[in-house]
Amino acid sequence: MTTRRAFLKFGVGGALALAAGGALYRGLAHGAPARFNLDAAGGELLTAVVPALLGPALPSAPAARQQAVQATVERVSLAIAGLPLAAQGELQDLFGLLALAPTRRLLAGLPAWRDATPAQLEAFLQGWRLHRFAQLRAGYQALHDLVIGSWYADPSSWAAIGYPGPMPELAA
Repeated sequence: MTTRRAFLKFGVGGALALAAGGALYRGLAHGAPARFNLDAAGGELLTAVVPALLGPALPSAPAARQQAVQATVERVSLAIAGLPLAAQGELQDLFGLLALAPTRRLLAGLPAWRDATPAQLEAFLQGWRLHRFAQLRAGYQALHDLVIGSWYADPSSWAAIGYPGPMPELAA
């Protein structure tokens, strides 16, 4: 039987461990902010999250669906590269936290992105979208806006929502 005191000790110990890990991470990433390049772990995260965010907007054929997900991941990477360095640093922190197994387990409740079921991914995203902590809601918004913006930046996705494209300039 877990006592209240043991529970509180465990909670304080976990908070200290996270704080120490964050301090170590910050200590190793010293100097001026650098550009964030999406690595394999970030690509794995996005490959899992893109279908959960786009849902039925993606093609239903498996090959076309996989190609659309990969193209969206590449466009997200390009979108991140166009952000200010401070925003790239924040996204690097977010992707770094979600790439580490202990923090991913704690924050997302998932053992690995590639093993997550669609229902688990939806639960993770909805949990962050409606979370009481603003930082997690902001993390959801960042992922959501990057994925949705990158999807609809591609002209091939416009027909599905009835968008004809930008208006041609009027000849004077």
